[in-house]
Amino acid sequence: MKLRICETRWGPLLLVTGTLIIIASVQTVRAEHRTIERIEKMPNLPTPFKMRDWKVVAQGYDRLVFDFNAKGEHLPLIWWDNGRVNVDRPTFGLPSYVGSPHNSGAGHEAINCLAAVLGATLAGIDKSKGEHNWVLMTEAYFNSKNGQNLVLNNTSAGTGASFWYELYPHFLFYGLADRYPDVGNLQKIMRTTADRWYDACVALGGKDGTINFEHTAFNFGTMKAADNGKWKEPDAAGAVSWVQYMAWTKFKDPKFLEAAGWCQQWLNERKTNPHYEALMPMGAYVAARMNAEQGREYDVQKLLTWCFEPSAARPGWGTIAERWGEYDCHGLVGSITDGGGYAFAMNTFEMAGVLAPVARYDDRYARAIGKWMLNAANAARLFYADGLPPEQQTCPGWAGDPEHVIAYEGLRKEGLEYARRTPRFKEQRVNGKLPAEAEQQWKNRRPFALGDPSQYNWGPKTDFGLYGSSCVGFFAAIIARTNEECVLQLDLLATDFFHAPAYPTYLYYNPYPGCKAVQLDVGPQPKALYDTVSKQFVRENATGTVSLSLGADGAAVIVIAPAGGKVTRDGNRTLVDGIVVDYRAGEAR
Repeated sequence: MKLRICETRWGPLLLVTGTLIIIASVQTVRAEHRTIERIEKMPNLPTPFKMRDWKVVAQGYDRLVFDFNAKGEHLPLIWWDNGRVNVDRPTFGLPSYVGSPHNSGAGHEAINCLAAVLGATLAGIDKSKGEHNWVLMTEAYFNSKNGQNLVLNNTSAGTGASFWYELYPHFLFYGLADRYPDVGNLQKIMRTTADRWYDACVALGGKDGTINFEHTAFNFGTMKAADNGKWKEPDAAGAVSWVQYMAWTKFKDPKFLEAAGWCQQWLNERKTNPHYEALMPMGAYVAARMNAEQGREYDVQKLLTWCFEPSAARPGWGTIAERWGEYDCHGLVGSITDGGGYAFAMNTFEMAGVLAPVARYDDRYARAIGKWMLNAANAARLFYADGLPPEQQTCPGWAGDPEHVIAYEGLRKEGLEYARRTPRFKEQRVNGKLPAEAEQQWKNRRPFALGDPSQYNWGPKTDFGLYGSSCVGFFAAIIARTNEECVLQLDLLATDFFHAPAYPTYLYYNPYPGCKAVQLDVGPQPKALYDTVSKQFVRENATGTVSLSLGADGAAVIVIAPAGGKVTRDGNRTLVDGIVVDYRAGEAR
């Protein structure tokens, strides 16, 4: 039997096998949706619409990059690192770009290799099982030999050069610690590094109420802030708050909760957008989660807006909200001004992984996150060689990836900027410009898939960036298709690391102008389905495949709880059998 509930002028109506019944006993609740201005510039239905199976992409990527026997140009990609710098065991390396000349020894990055292991894990692959325990090998990035005692981007690295390079590896490593609680020393390393970042918070003025992240980095050798005189990375406050709050949830040491609060308060009082690279979304997520779990009142609206709107700390950095040529490229993350726009695979995948769970803790953003994710998940296919015609990419001839699971590093609005920069056309340029006819031809190549190596002659032979491709597991974990082509099922627990006990929770956004019925398999045991957006149980004693109705341009966050469970209230929260299903049930709407 199919049930379908739609809002009408008379209230909710239930359709049962085509029969119309007015449900007088169900109170109509108007959902409160908060908007993000830049997301509102994106279409409800991006075109052309073509959704890749992101789990298939992530699993195919894992097979290719971890294959020592792969044959072909630039293959295999993986190698053994027998340096034994921080651990008395071999580890592995992957190049940051396909065709990198440094595919040996310790020439590998944590932002790539940790992401590859975590991404595969999120896609459903146990990387601790089998012939090699890849998870255990990631301990090599814990820089113990040089005394830093931090998870850094290389196996022998210092600090004080860049906040995001020194914090993002911790985000990836903590994700592994969450998924593999019994492997090696991951928990011990997490505790040690959280203590170190707590000490950094104190050194930056936390205890005095003067904490300040208006710096380039933090030098753990001198225990002082570091500035290079060229740029600042103040969104580090968001990442440090994330590190500290994850440590609080894991270890319950009150100092970590205190430090997370210091960082969040600094962001809360800030007036200008601090988004530099990849850390700002962590601040928005922690704000929403601390509001829900700790009763704080941080300005989630402001912090989420900063994730999308152009930054003040790095002018032009934000989220694309444009159609490039014949393709909607809305939702991709990067520079909106560099050559008209330059989006990056890593930043797009990573921001989705961080921000999707926000809708669990603050359902007012369910529609905004659902709409953005639909656009980003559709446009991200353009990072791959099969997403664009050959003339709209720099390396269409590489045959080593027949399944197209390795992404280009980035996507430019048009090819002209590439043609102006690359040494390939140096002899054709006059005063830095190509002939007018050539310029127009390259300008018409919209969008254009490429990377920094070909533009700046770095050395790698291709623009396929593994460091971004490794993050595709975030998409794989979160995104699934439904019976409605443009309605996605977003798993809000998949990347919600160290979350409290929770029932399966999914976000659905309906981009269509009319009501849609979405099918959901809840399994053979009876379930109660609660929607945090409408604040009500929409189904009782559901089994098997059920059909849920979504209003036009609306969203639902469905929690699948046991049927017949004891429903209680604790302040603003609704719980079923002691587990929270709604963090905002009691707030005025």
